[in-house]
Amino acid sequence: MARPAVPSRAGHPALAPAKVNLTLHVTGRRADGYHQLDSLVVFAGIADRLAARLAPDLNLSVNGPFAEGVPSDGSNLVLRAAALLREARGVSTGAAISLEKHLPHPAGLGGGSSDAAAALALLAELWRVAPLDATDPRVLALGADVPVCMSSPRPVRMTGIGETLSPVPALPAAGLVLVNPRVNVPTRDVFAALAGTENAAMEALPARLNLDRLTAWLGRQRNDLTAAAVTLAPEIGQVLDVLTAQPKVRWAGMSGSGATCVGLVSDVDAARRTAQAIQLREPTWWVVAAPLLG
Repeated sequence: MARPAVPSRAGHPALAPAKVNLTLHVTGRRADGYHQLDSLVVFAGIADRLAARLAPDLNLSVNGPFAEGVPSDGSNLVLRAAALLREARGVSTGAAISLEKHLPHPAGLGGGSSDAAAALALLAELWRVAPLDATDPRVLALGADVPVCMSSPRPVRMTGIGETLSPVPALPAAGLVLVNPRVNVPTRDVFAALAGTENAAMEALPARLNLDRLTAWLGRQRNDLTAAAVTLAPEIGQVLDVLTAQPKVRWAGMSGSGATCVGLVSDVDAARRTAQAIQLREPTWWVVAAPLLG
């Protein structure tokens, strides 16, 4: 028998930070078509925001600078995650959920998956029920990036199709510059354009990293989707060129399947200065400075 939720104090917003793939090695393809990945995933200090209050049923409102094009019906991962948790925990009460979109989409930043992960945590608190574990197969069924987004803000190594999460050594404090040329590169198209799927795995991340060691290590790793994404959207190559040319950028690469690219710098102040320089040069691009979380 479904039980009503006990009211909680969960009125504060939940943050759904941007997921950034600093590496993304495609190491194989399963018989069911899913690609095997090996990725160092970190989170940036820029996020969508979610809030929720008790309601008779589930509903979602979407606002914010990137609300356009985001569905508010059952196709949204937030409502799918809410329905999953409600069914799994036998809750009869609903929730009125608001989603404030600050991350572009689709953008290689895991926005929808991060929103779903934040919704699972927020609603577990609102309904006073045990949260779902990231290893629950039902969570993976929501989307391959949802389990890893449940680990935020901690960096993590993600392998398999997204279901295997491993801790990594502490990363140094750093700043990130996120740049998106405002082009849409569908993930399915990028994978379809991939030259090969049997590639070497990511090197183990060394312990006791400083920024020099981290950037040297990143220089030996890959995002195997970059070449395919640049073929589909040459603007991504332009973004990487601009980031690499910035004097404060220590390393640059594409996140996920694109189109967002990331530059790694020493601190948030350097990130802000770099973002400002890029935005002045390319005023139509989305450019954001953020701390590396975790």
